[in-house]
Amino acid sequence: MKKRIYITRRLPEEAVAPLRDKYDVRMWDEEAVSVPRDVLLKEAASAHALWTMLSDTIDRKLIEQAPDLEVISNLAVGYNNIDIEAAKQHGIVVTNTPDVLTETTADLAFGLMMMTGRRLGEAERDLRAGEWKSWTPMGYVGMDLHQAKLGIIGMGRIGEAVARRARGFDMDVLYHNRTRRHESESMYGFVYAELDDLLEQSDFVVVLAPLTEQTRGMIGADQFAKMKDTAVFINVARGEIIDESALYEALKAKQIWAAGLDVFAKEPVAMDHPLLTLPNVTTLPHIGSATIKTRLSMMALNREAIVNVLEGKEPKNRLT
Repeated sequence: MKKRIYITRRLPEEAVAPLRDKYDVRMWDEEAVSVPRDVLLKEAASAHALWTMLSDTIDRKLIEQAPDLEVISNLAVGYNNIDIEAAKQHGIVVTNTPDVLTETTADLAFGLMMMTGRRLGEAERDLRAGEWKSWTPMGYVGMDLHQAKLGIIGMGRIGEAVARRARGFDMDVLYHNRTRRHESESMYGFVYAELDDLLEQSDFVVVLAPLTEQTRGMIGADQFAKMKDTAVFINVARGEIIDESALYEALKAKQIWAAGLDVFAKEPVAMDHPLLTLPNVTTLPHIGSATIKTRLSMMALNREAIVNVLEGKEPKNRLT
């Protein structure tokens, strides 16, 4: 009998086809809608492999009701949607997709800095709506990126990639991280700073830290109060790292100048979310890794990890 693989979103056939001859592949037939919880539980109960998305909750209950499960491969770098400890206790391999999306996500982060700092989204929306009536001396003025000071919170692979791009704009780079990046400091001139110092000095603050119990809610009212009133705040990590209510109040009170967000605490974001009412907020629908090449490469990593585990081989990017 063929081993069963369940895929929790509809993926391109070119990503799935290599599995079909050897395995019993089942796939949720929606791309834009998450698999319902009851369907996921039912499918997981007989699956040997789960190919999951960040929007899927793979908790202890699911894991304990999936006796044949050997591997969970997550289409993301992050894996806070999976109970890693429960998977480890049940001998289930968990993998993710690091490295391959580093440069693409860094491109997006830098693009969001430019959109927010230079008010590109706001200007484009006004032009399409017919609101642009005349050139004005101070119309749509924004913040320069060149020669600005960039503060990066979370100096992992993506953080370093963003920092390298910043050097091309002649930006000074501060960073805060759990561990010092001495090699990067000596090679590129990046400067380590305590979090408060980084917030006080930076013109652009970019959050790129992973979501952990230590980082959850780490940026709130006290942190926004330390930032310049001309500062631009960017989050391309996880929404739960920041206190969204505190961000709203800081923006509304003009404690900080603007924010660019690719992520929210709850996704998709509700249309009545207060942050969406502010003109100085630029928002994107969690598209950090969204290029054709990168997404297909991520899927290839997931597929290879699943095959390796089901064939008794050691997979890449193993988390458990």
